[in-house]
Amino acid sequence: MAAGARSRARYRPAMARTVLRGGRIFDGTDQLRDGDVVVEDGRILEVGLGLDGDSAVDCTGHTLLPGLFDCHVHLAVTDINSLRRQQTPFSLNFYEAIENMRVTLAAGITTVRDAAGADLGMKTAVEQGLVPGPRMQISITMLSQTGGHGDDWQVCGAHVPAFYVPYPGVPEPIVDGPDEMRRRVRELVRAGADVIKVATSGGVLSPRDDPRHGHFRDAELAVLVEEATAADRFVMAHAQATEGIKAAIRTGIRSIEHGIYLDDEAIEMMLERGTFLVPTLVAPLGVLEARDRGIPVPQVMIDKTVMVMETHAASIRAAVDAGVKVAMGTDSGVAPHGQNLRELELMVGCGMTPAQALASTTATAAELMGLEGELGALEKGKRADVVVVEGDPLADLSELRASVRQVWKDGIRVV
Repeated sequence: MAAGARSRARYRPAMARTVLRGGRIFDGTDQLRDGDVVVEDGRILEVGLGLDGDSAVDCTGHTLLPGLFDCHVHLAVTDINSLRRQQTPFSLNFYEAIENMRVTLAAGITTVRDAAGADLGMKTAVEQGLVPGPRMQISITMLSQTGGHGDDWQVCGAHVPAFYVPYPGVPEPIVDGPDEMRRRVRELVRAGADVIKVATSGGVLSPRDDPRHGHFRDAELAVLVEEATAADRFVMAHAQATEGIKAAIRTGIRSIEHGIYLDDEAIEMMLERGTFLVPTLVAPLGVLEARDRGIPVPQVMIDKTVMVMETHAASIRAAVDAGVKVAMGTDSGVAPHGQNLRELELMVGCGMTPAQALASTTATAAELMGLEGELGALEKGKRADVVVVEGDPLADLSELRASVRQVWKDGIRVV
């Protein structure tokens, strides 16, 4: 057998029944229950007590979690050092992305929504078993207005890409007006986007915009949602400014990413429409930690980061208290890949119980991504993604990152 064929074979689901025996199961509540999980042919065959299989894995003293989700990552971004990016050979970015995917999977994240950067080739490489990584929904690029969060124009007059160098298969991100918006969404669908991402406000890590300013008009966003819906795609919005958040909700966008400047009206709108919130609380910490490691982060970005942090936490706390549906996302790439589960600790700090935080990275995340029929719970018939962690994660989520012992994806132990 050729080496490539052997590599791909390692990631094919086994036909034999394997029972993960003697552990406790997280089922979305604040209580763990004793139980075994039997997997066969990539699916969960049974969940219960005293189950048998052709082989057994002893999980005594461990907790079985569904495969975890991160609903906002940038697997093609290794760090926020834009100067390093400009001096990196283009193809090296893909090799770095392979490592980013590997450590993400090792953290227990078996499914991600990539919020710009990963393309169809990266997704396909994982699907074909050429490289290990989480399954992906990809957005490819983020649509932005001129002068918006995705515009890489600098005051020297040059366009200097901070994170994404244009190349074939990645449509141009800058779009103005309904007609351009319609065409660009269609181009993204053609390029393989599973979800459409748009910036309805300014942001922190961009040179000439303000996270307090809303971007795009409702007419542009309505066309975006119309075209995405016609192609059976959801839309996610980088939305930090209050008006950008409300515009996204009004026009039917499925999820608010970041949600820094939420107000009471925006929260009420989210509750009425069932809009999801993906907080990415660890991202601002990632910016400041990058600076402390000596990465040359421009001062304007540091200033904006410091400006938003307190408001960000207060907004998420208010949304949690009100009962908004919250799904876990980290903005990894801004913070280091593989540290995804830090986000859960910060969510608890904003008022979520440990069980609610775990639900945000399992069942709620699966619902956001339209995968609730396949993933997000340890239930008969669902795909056999299982994370085995030592001890009781509900007792102290701060220990979860160091407690991951096994990761199963589609019935194969990949970590």
